[in-house]
Amino acid sequence: MNSNNPMREIIIEKVVINIGVGEAGERLEKAKKVLNLLTGKKPTETKARKTIRDFSIRKGQSIGCMVTLRKKDAEEFLRRALWVKNFKIPEYSFDDFGNLNFGIKDYTNFQNIKYDPEIGIFGFDVSVRVKRKGGYRVMHRRIRRSKIPMRHRVTKEESMEFFRKNFNLEILEVK
Repeated sequence: MNSNNPMREIIIEKVVINIGVGEAGERLEKAKKVLNLLTGKKPTETKARKTIRDFSIRKGQSIGCMVTLRKKDAEEFLRRALWVKNFKIPEYSFDDFGNLNFGIKDYTNFQNIKYDPEIGIFGFDVSVRVKRKGGYRVMHRRIRRSKIPMRHRVTKEESMEFFRKNFNLEILEVK
């Protein structure tokens, strides 16, 4: 493969921040405040896909919230989130397609954010989706939709190298 091809360059497609509360009401509103405080964007509610009687969850009930960030906003938030993790992430946080997933236990660990007793403590999940710069439209277009070949997809090793180089991320090998 030609490594200096600009269309094979790896970029961050999006960063999704998710808080699963498990119930509607006051806790969900507090979780929305946390996401708004961290990202400056308005969060959307996530709904239950099916009814689970043991947890008193009905299908269609709001049980969490999320924010999707792209481009500059995504990179800025990711740098702040990795700062909380001391730029150290275990290897198992990467999937086979190079996407990165990790959790943060407490939002107050972020720089310049203080604990608010009205809100309480909330943790959240961060999902980072990576892709190559070009050639993904064929997967999403309406006419003559096609699959992306494996040689064009981002591998786990390529993604780990991308994060090492661009975010000074230290990847821990855990057995």
